[in-house]
Amino acid sequence: MTEKTRTPIGKIVAASLIGTTIEWYDYFLYGSAAALVFPALFFPKSDPLTGTLLAFLTYAVGFVARPLGALVFGHYGDLLGRKKLLVISLLMMGVATFLIGCLPTYATVGAAAPLLLTALRLVQGFALGGEWGGAVLIVSEHGDPNRRGFWASWPQSGAPGGNLLATAVLAVLAAFQSDEAFNSWGWRIPFLLSGVLVLIGLWIRLSISESPIFQQAVANAEHKPVKRMPMADVFRYHWRDVLIAIGARFAENVSYYVITAFVLVYATEAAKLDKPMVLNAVLIGSAIHFFSIPMWGALSDRLGRRPVYLLGAAGVGVWAFAFFPLIDTKNFFAVTLAVTVGLILHGAMYGPQAAFFSELFATRMRYSGVSVGAQLASIIAGGVAPLIAVALLQQYGSALPIMLYVLFAAVVTLITVFVARETKDRDLATVRAEGDTASAPTVR
Repeated sequence: MTEKTRTPIGKIVAASLIGTTIEWYDYFLYGSAAALVFPALFFPKSDPLTGTLLAFLTYAVGFVARPLGALVFGHYGDLLGRKKLLVISLLMMGVATFLIGCLPTYATVGAAAPLLLTALRLVQGFALGGEWGGAVLIVSEHGDPNRRGFWASWPQSGAPGGNLLATAVLAVLAAFQSDEAFNSWGWRIPFLLSGVLVLIGLWIRLSISESPIFQQAVANAEHKPVKRMPMADVFRYHWRDVLIAIGARFAENVSYYVITAFVLVYATEAAKLDKPMVLNAVLIGSAIHFFSIPMWGALSDRLGRRPVYLLGAAGVGVWAFAFFPLIDTKNFFAVTLAVTVGLILHGAMYGPQAAFFSELFATRMRYSGVSVGAQLASIIAGGVAPLIAVALLQQYGSALPIMLYVLFAAVVTLITVFVARETKDRDLATVRAEGDTASAPTVR
C-alpha cells in the first residue's frame, strides 16, 4: 500500500475507538441491566440476590463464548485481514443487542424468556471475542512504532467509553422515569438505540484501509499463512505468550468488573444506596478512566510496558481494601472516589495492554494469538468476577472476602508480568514465528 492510499493514523484510531465504544456499549449495557432490571424481568421467582446471581450467570455465559469468537475471528483475521472481521463483529454485536431490546419477559413467555436472553448473550460474547484483537491490531500495525503504546491504547478507551455511554443512558432514564416505567419498558430504549450506533460505526470502519504490516506479511512468501492454521502455530510457537496474556489480564479483568458491574449490586443491595447515585459515580469514574488510559499508554512508551502494568496490578490489589469501605460511607463523593481511583489504577494495566500483547506475536498469527490469549482470561477472570463477588456477598454478608479475591487476582498478574520480558522495542513486522520469539526481540 502506498502512502497516498494508506489511511492516516488519526482516522484509524477514530474508527477503532468508535467501533469499540459501540461494541462495549452493547456489552456493558447488558451487565448494567443484569444488575438493575433483569432479575425481576427474567428471573422473578427468585429472591433479589438469587435473581441477581442468575442474571449474572447469563452475563458470564457471554464470556464463555468470547474464546470461541476469538478462535474464529482470529483465524480468518490472520488469513483475510483485520478490517473485514472488524466490520462483521460490529454488525453481529449490534443486531444481538437490538434484539435483546425486543425480547418478551418471563411474564409474557415464561421460561423461554431467559433462554432467548442467554442465546443473544452468547452472540454478544462471540462478537466481542473477535472484536478486541482486530481493533487493537489495526492501530498497532498502522502507527508510529515509537508511540505504539499511546496509539494502541485509544481502542482500549472504547471500554470505558462504552460503559460511559451505557451508564449515561441508564442514568438519564432512571432520573426521568419512575421505577415502574423503567422496569416495564424504559430499559428497552438503550438496547434499541444500538441499531443507530452500529450504522454509524459501520460507515466509519468501512472507510479505513487494511493494516500495512498484514499486507506486507501476505505479500512475503515467507510469512504466508498457508501451511498451517494460524491457531496451531500460536500454540506451537507462542504458547508461553498466550500464558503471559492470560495471567496479565487476570487482575485487569477481575478488578474492572468488580468496580463497574458488581458495584451496582453491592451499593444498592448491601449499602442500600439509590440507583441514580451509583450510576452517576460510575459515570464520573468512567469519564476519567477514558482519558487516563492513553496517558498510561504513552507512559509505557517511555518506561516500558512492564513497569506501568505492574503499578496498575499492585494498585488495584491495595485499593480493594479502600473501595468497599468508601462505598459503605453512603457518601456520594466517597463512592465516586472509590470508583474513580479504582478505574485510574485499572487503566495502568489496560493502557499498555494492547501494545504489550501485540508485540508478543508474529504477524501471520497475531490476530489469533492476541484474541485467544486475551479471551481465555475472560472466562476465568472477568466472566465469573461478578458471579463470584455476588456469591461471596451472599455467603458471608461481608465485603472482606471480595477484597481478598481482588488481591489474589492482583498477585497472579504481578507474578506473570514480573517474569515476562519487556516488549516495547520489538518491531511488529519482524517478530519471528520460529522458535521462542520472546527470547529474541528485534530492537528498532
